[in-house]
Amino acid sequence: MKNKTALITGGATGLGRRTARQLAAEGINLVINYRNSQQDAEALAKELTARYGTKNICIRADITIYEECEALVARALAECMRIDIVVHNAGPYISERKKMTDYTISEWQYLINGNLNAVFYISNLLIPHMRKRKWGRIITVGFDRVESAPGWIFRSAFAAAKSGLASLTKTIALEEAENGITANMVCPGDIVGEWKEKEIIASLEERDESVPVGRPGTGEDISRVISFLAAENSSFITGGIFPITGGKDVLGKVYREK
Repeated sequence: MKNKTALITGGATGLGRRTARQLAAEGINLVINYRNSQQDAEALAKELTARYGTKNICIRADITIYEECEALVARALAECMRIDIVVHNAGPYISERKKMTDYTISEWQYLINGNLNAVFYISNLLIPHMRKRKWGRIITVGFDRVESAPGWIFRSAFAAAKSGLASLTKTIALEEAENGITANMVCPGDIVGEWKEKEIIASLEERDESVPVGRPGTGEDISRVISFLAAENSSFITGGIFPITGGKDVLGKVYREK
């Protein structure tokens, strides 16, 4: 894996940052995409190069806009020559609780573009390059039970986009299997705030009674699964949807609290 390069969208903070650390520790070079967090991205790239000796670059792009995705991929390929792994981590989200009819057209388009169309944009640009090498890993991010296309109260646009993304992920897996390209989706549970960047060890002395396993989830819980799916020997795993929730019924909790 030391000759591989991964593109992580939204890689400067949160789950993306934790994933960057995980992959760099395995010797994987990184393209860290960000939109607003330039200082965080650049500091992370320097830290990982110093610690692991990987080549890491930062590229600003708003993935909701096709032309910026196009520029992101062009620069990444120009500087790194290849992208072997794509972690579609960036996923625009509006925290305000809104019914579908309360969304503006621009808000709806922003969420659909960022959570669904962006995966098409970047995958469409990079898959032809992966086909030439007969190797690639595409990893998307969903939410628990996304494969059943559930309703999610006050999250209509986000849920619709991610449900569509689950189907798209499975379709890519089927279409590209003959080219040595796998596509899988990880579905984090209720991992919030600073826990998105923490390691598992930090959670072992903590209690969270709302989670059946009894502790809060961490970014490492997610990044270690991403790392597994990206590995050389994971070529038989494709089209999968992987919940990483500690057993928590996230959507049920949201509905009960509406």
